[in-house]
Amino acid sequence: MTLTLITGASSGIGAATARALSAAGHIVIAAARRLESLEGLCDSLEGEALPLVMDVTDPGSISSALEEAQAFAEARGGIEWLVNNAGAAESAPVTKADEALAARMMEVNFHGARRLMEALLPGMVRGGSGAVVNVASSAGLAGYAYVSAYCAAKHALVGYSRAVSAEMESKGVRVGLVCPHYVDTPMTAASLEKMAQKTQKSPEELRAFLASENPGGRLITPEEVADVIHSLLSEGANGSLVELDGSEPVGNGE
Repeated sequence: MTLTLITGASSGIGAATARALSAAGHIVIAAARRLESLEGLCDSLEGEALPLVMDVTDPGSISSALEEAQAFAEARGGIEWLVNNAGAAESAPVTKADEALAARMMEVNFHGARRLMEALLPGMVRGGSGAVVNVASSAGLAGYAYVSAYCAAKHALVGYSRAVSAEMESKGVRVGLVCPHYVDTPMTAASLEKMAQKTQKSPEELRAFLASENPGGRLITPEEVADVIHSLLSEGANGSLVELDGSEPVGNGE
């Protein structure tokens, strides 16, 4: 039984990961900005769970939330696993991008994960064990038009994770990455609504287009990503990177 902190846990991949880990007997700290959604999630889980309000773009929020998390974890063996899942995507042509957009993408997709790793890795190293899985994206491995700032932030997360995994070698702490292509999440649904307003196409048409863009020809399910995260946490080698493109079902994802 391991205690895991999951960011971005109120919906999508984060909520699916919380459910998967709880079903496997682990204790979950589910972190996100909205307490109401977190309470509903934690009430639905099979095992012990703590809803934790945290805004990963705000260092002060991270600090105060970690105090609460550490107090909860102290009697339960400490935080041994970390899943950095919080993220956001915004689109804009590079000719119309601005400083604020670039800053938002870096804060939520890179700096939040970096700050949490810097806060929790020392304790894992002292204990001689631990695991971190960062949820990046295929946008951390390739470039996509109109989301340059998002791609840059995810590339930063991938590069940082690889560097930290090299530093953790021989310290008993494992750092892994999962890089899914388009996933069927509320964030994707919100993006489709925005795209529909700009393109004169329906969300259903755009959804089919995104599915066709995945090599497997379908959207990946949050449960598939959660299965990979669970596997990386429990038995993944340090430095592992798993790219999910929908070509084959994973675990119980379908």
